[in-house]
Amino acid sequence: MTGVKEARPRGAHRWAIDLRPLGVPAYRRVWLGNGVAMFGFQFTAVAVPVEMFDLTGGSFWVGLLGIAGFLPLLVFGLWGGAVADARDRRRVLLAGGALLWASTLALLLQSLLRVGSPLLLLALVAVQSTAFAITSPARSAILPRLVPVELVPAASTLNFTTFTATSVFGPLTAGLIFATWPTEAGLPIAYAVDALLFTVSLWATLRLPAMLPEPDPDGGGGGSRRAGLSSIVDGFRYLATTPVLLLSFAIDLIAMILAMPRALFPELAQERFGGGAAVGWLYSAIAIGAMLGGLTSGWIGRVRRQGLVLVVAVVGWGVAIALAGLARQLWLVVLLLGLAGAADLVSATLRQSMLLVYAPDRMRGRLQGVNTVVVAGGPRLGDLRAGATAAAFGTGVAMVGGGLASAVLAVLLVVAFPALLRYRSATAATR
Repeated sequence: MTGVKEARPRGAHRWAIDLRPLGVPAYRRVWLGNGVAMFGFQFTAVAVPVEMFDLTGGSFWVGLLGIAGFLPLLVFGLWGGAVADARDRRRVLLAGGALLWASTLALLLQSLLRVGSPLLLLALVAVQSTAFAITSPARSAILPRLVPVELVPAASTLNFTTFTATSVFGPLTAGLIFATWPTEAGLPIAYAVDALLFTVSLWATLRLPAMLPEPDPDGGGGGSRRAGLSSIVDGFRYLATTPVLLLSFAIDLIAMILAMPRALFPELAQERFGGGAAVGWLYSAIAIGAMLGGLTSGWIGRVRRQGLVLVVAVVGWGVAIALAGLARQLWLVVLLLGLAGAADLVSATLRQSMLLVYAPDRMRGRLQGVNTVVVAGGPRLGDLRAGATAAAFGTGVAMVGGGLASAVLAVLLVVAFPALLRYRSATAATR
């Protein structure tokens, strides 16, 4: 790592996003490659549920995409974390990236051939989820090796903000594709863009040096180079000793499972707003708010009562989703979903920073594996919950009821177990 010049921003600059991690060349390349690839992935993230809804005509099948994505995450997320602690993390990223690329090319091929099989879509989503589960723990675990520890919160915020920015412009662009071309023509275009842009991420990964696991200084099992069940158990054993991290995972699961609304967007766009580009706005709305929240996130690195702020953000997410379920104007739904996205940016950044600072390097892969299951798996279970609830009671009940339930349960959890509320960061920046 190279040194990064310290600065003391004043006035409005204290609220602007901290760009100092971009002064580290290795981080900058990874950030660029991941950003371009994430922009491309948003085309697939919109195209797959649009294709599923077009094939089946119901949100329940769209919700099943969540299960297809979650089950591989549950298995391979934990295993991928163990692999990231036992193998060269660069090689793990390359192997998983190749699988992810192949699955995207398969989506492109089936759309060109017009196979029209919902089961095939579910299978390809499962393959993509497997590849993501393998690579995600390693991708997160390398961050403290790329930048100084005091810049980890800033680098985490940059990563989340970049992801949300791509989640804004990617779905909006995908929406324009489906507004310009019929679905059968727009689908292969969307998948092809994703496959092409992912090559930039592979290039950035190739430029990384080898990142072998650090040995356990105590010589115990925590630093084992075997990526087996015992290694995964060691990770859970360590996690069990940190109630703050356990509670941060639990509160995120509550928020995502009960309030994630994205499986409702194709039906919501069709029923309330006449379809077309509306689906792009709905898929972008949460990310718009998160992106704006990230651009004004300079204050996050100075927060000491991180646990309390995390709880407030999660409650704000649920309330905003519930209000969006009541709205009938597209602009108002987008605004409320944007507020939810800003709250989610704050909670995600604090949760990731807490995890990276808490855990030693030899444990980061396994804990990031658990984090992958929670962060990526929770929304997929939320997709199933939302789709099933909408099929039974309608999209309004699915959004309003889920949002309110998540806010109430989050409050009850931290009142019953106040360790998260009491948590204070010992490394908050003074800038």
